[in-house]
Amino acid sequence: MTSQDNDLAERARLIALARALRDLHKHLIHIETQYFGAVGSPLELLQLVTNHPHFAWLQKLSGLMAQMDERLDEPEPVTPAVALAYRRALEALIGPSEDGDKEFQAKYNALLHDAPEIVMAHGAVRKLLSSIAAPGKV
Repeated sequence: MTSQDNDLAERARLIALARALRDLHKHLIHIETQYFGAVGSPLELLQLVTNHPHFAWLQKLSGLMAQMDERLDEPEPVTPAVALAYRRALEALIGPSEDGDKEFQAKYNALLHDAPEIVMAHGAVRKLLSSIAAPGKV
């Protein structure tokens, strides 16, 4: 497989992962908004999600998603090591990870138990993460 083929394969994996993460993120915001209470306009929701302490824990995932999108916009090849770095960073948030972000994981796991749509979105993300292997392990 050429380096261009590797780039295309890893880029395709990360693009699919980015889509699945947006779906998961949307469901997390939806459920957290229900717990928060009435929200007016979409602009008010955006302000809450980006500035209110109730939603602050989600900013770690939002930031990682933004980094991934920015990296995918760059012309440099996406190597297996780059994809693996994103896998590990995401697993530190959503698990499984012994050394992960315990605060994020606690809030995330609580929502996993509360909403079947989050379970489904989580499963889709986990499936895509499992397709990203360590270099040399195929």
